[in-house]
Amino acid sequence: MKKVFQTLALCCLLLVTTQNAFGQVKLDPETVADLQKTPQYAFVLTEERHFKGVLEMYDLLVSNGVDIADYEIVVKGKVVTQLVRGSELEAFFQKYKSKVRVSVCSMAMEILKVPADSLFDGLDVVPTASVRMLQLQAKGYNTLTY
Repeated sequence: MKKVFQTLALCCLLLVTTQNAFGQVKLDPETVADLQKTPQYAFVLTEERHFKGVLEMYDLLVSNGVDIADYEIVVKGKVVTQLVRGSELEAFFQKYKSKVRVSVCSMAMEILKVPADSLFDGLDVVPTASVRMLQLQAKGYNTLTY
């Protein structure tokens, strides 16, 4: 009986956790109003999971009525090697291609030996991720680093 109760409790916990992790998140009106004040967003990241997460955050903001003027991901580090034609990230990005700008650090490409002609369509190569982020901050973007 104790094992049945433990199994049932674990199932309930997993159900609640899964629903919270993948369910629709509703932002409160004050948060939406605050986010409307600066409708430009930029993220610098180095990992695949953050690339996907930031794209999913785009959906979250839009589904909650946040107006987005510009949304940019600046990519550096090893994730650059996964931004090539035929990759999983290319397929994932297709939904966002016309909505989100992705800038790729040419320094990371050089160090990791990723030629520009191997990148999938819709990506922009920039001289350095750091300078691009400084430029976006100077333009008034909300910025986050992952």
